[in-house]
Amino acid sequence: MRIRETIVAAGLLFSATLWAPREAAAQVPAIAPRDSTWGTVSNVTMIAGAAIVTLMPRVYYNDPEATVGWKARWHVSMLAPALSLTALTLLVDGPIRNAIKAPRPGCTLDQTSAALPGSECESFGMPSTQSFASWGSTGGGTAIFLVDTLKYSNGKFNGGSFVGNVAVPLVLSVVTSAGRAADPGAGVFPHETVPQIVVGSVTGFVTGALLGLGYALLQRPNCGYGGNFICW
Repeated sequence: MRIRETIVAAGLLFSATLWAPREAAAQVPAIAPRDSTWGTVSNVTMIAGAAIVTLMPRVYYNDPEATVGWKARWHVSMLAPALSLTALTLLVDGPIRNAIKAPRPGCTLDQTSAALPGSECESFGMPSTQSFASWGSTGGGTAIFLVDTLKYSNGKFNGGSFVGNVAVPLVLSVVTSAGRAADPGAGVFPHETVPQIVVGSVTGFVTGALLGLGYALLQRPNCGYGGNFICW
């Protein structure tokens, strides 16, 4: 499955539409064979992390002027940072990687530039797109959790918010990056090099954190008056 179709499909899924991934038809023998299982795992964990952060409610401790206690509210506006990260991931997957021109393991610059279908050298690897997207979701969830905890809950800790916004996305991001670096040997190459994965992870986390921070500061976790669970 080509990553660009995966990213577009994921972005559409999070905006209440359906997936439509496509498989590229193999026309030449693979120049640098890769483990399809780890490729699938890294795609699935990338999508799962983004979905969890996007679908997590904003959890906050209500102030004494209203009913005191923990509240959870789902915000449609959460689509703004989710789709922004999707757009930036597509920018990484296309123009940025094509500008850097760092071949994936087992490929040369000429082989990647030719982009022959089925060669496994159809795209460049710097930075890792899956790592960028996955760690971007973790960065966004972490920023939202911190703002909701420190600013809107007066420092009160909520375990459910931490698990959904930070812990689970973090584990999924680690699995995603591990899957991209997995080296089965026996003539099978990893999907990306360690530097490509590290650059994607760091830039993704910082980008996601900035998006999440801006969103959480601009959008209060409550829905105002009325006690609605979904905020429009």
